[in-house]
Amino acid sequence: MNLNDASPLPVNALGSVPRFGNAEEAQAYLAQHGVKYVLAQFVDIHGVAKAKSVPLAHLRSVLEAGAGFAGFAIWGVGIEPNGPDYMAVGDLATLTPVPWQAGLARIVCDGHVGGAPWAFDSRVTLKKQVARVAERGWTLYTGLEPEFSLLKRSASGVLEPCDASDTLAKPCYDYKGLSRTRVFLERLTESLRAVGIDVYQIDHEDANGQFEINYTYTDCLTSCDHYVFFKMAASEIANELGMICSFMPKPFANRPGNGMHMHMSIGDGERNLFADKADALGMGLSTLGYQFTAGLLAHAPALTALCNPTVNSYKRLVVGRSLTGATWAPAYISYGDNNRSTMVRMPGGRIELRLPDGACNPYLATAAVIAAGLDGIDRGLSPGAPANENLYEWSPQKLREHGIGVLPQNLGEALDALEADQTLCDALGPVVGEFIKLKRMEWLEYMRHVSDWEIRQYVEFF
Repeated sequence: MNLNDASPLPVNALGSVPRFGNAEEAQAYLAQHGVKYVLAQFVDIHGVAKAKSVPLAHLRSVLEAGAGFAGFAIWGVGIEPNGPDYMAVGDLATLTPVPWQAGLARIVCDGHVGGAPWAFDSRVTLKKQVARVAERGWTLYTGLEPEFSLLKRSASGVLEPCDASDTLAKPCYDYKGLSRTRVFLERLTESLRAVGIDVYQIDHEDANGQFEINYTYTDCLTSCDHYVFFKMAASEIANELGMICSFMPKPFANRPGNGMHMHMSIGDGERNLFADKADALGMGLSTLGYQFTAGLLAHAPALTALCNPTVNSYKRLVVGRSLTGATWAPAYISYGDNNRSTMVRMPGGRIELRLPDGACNPYLATAAVIAAGLDGIDRGLSPGAPANENLYEWSPQKLREHGIGVLPQNLGEALDALEADQTLCDALGPVVGEFIKLKRMEWLEYMRHVSDWEIRQYVEFF
């Protein structure tokens, strides 16, 4: 389909659709603009979008009873073959057209079983943590930064950057690399802005074929909904153009990987509670912000499993350098003032967690961040002294002298840390057990795999 053939939607200066009071209002609006089907969409435990296409006339049933799925067919929802149906119940506030595919709309759904929200659903898990924040009169705001690789397969099947001329050793912010992929980037940006996702910056990142699109922060649940929509749009628009849009954490061993940096602040409806211009450390952060940061550091090993959930993730979180001069990914449990070599950076009045990568389930990662941060607040923890030097250059001895630990260096280590972290496991509920079980299987399968490297290294060595 040519994206330009889709009927345009009426938008304001940014581009948005109205809030609907009920199913009838929504049906009338969408029908007027050519929408015939609604994707009842949720994510599995991996954060991958799943959906059923529902004729617009049956939108009410999605809102009331939900669209039905065989639970055992979905990764990580804790339902056996003899178990009940998994019902995806729509959240009317999330209903928007799908701008890159004429005739479709999307509604984000929560998993229900037996008429009640299902604790194995990651969006339901996040909503429980959001409620803990709301009990204090607060809202957690997040801005997620998606990094991704635009790739293609060569005639021999090898993955490579989609633009054959994108070969600079240090390509970050390169004009030519940005310009030569503008068809994809502009289609994606226009699709996002058409439904009110306020894209404000687009850039070429520090790996060949790597890009980042930034959009405005919002409450953390909506941020996660937007991130999933972003990935849906990016993958399908890339496919139309003969490309692969990959969020794989580390597609190329000698280049920086794809992160999903999480900027966050807490507000009370009137002010940013993380901001304090009188901060004695000069980072513009309040006591509450430092306590939240301390919680992230205290639970960093366990957070790593949920923020970096694949075998490949740990090729990104390495101690060392890449061809461009830096990996731009954290390796150490640390924080600092505008320091991109630390796990947590303070850009001024907010916190940037640089740990998550493009493979994470944003709902689970955000839920874990809330649980860790609130634990830091409730216990009045201090993060200690900031590290404001380039930690990539520090020796192991210097790191030990400053009390800076190393993040888990493989998935097995991270899962051990998560399983041992009772605070996070209790806060997140049964979904953690399901996550650990599935990821243990992934780790075991990887450890048993015989790689090409091993064949080259050992087949005739002995």
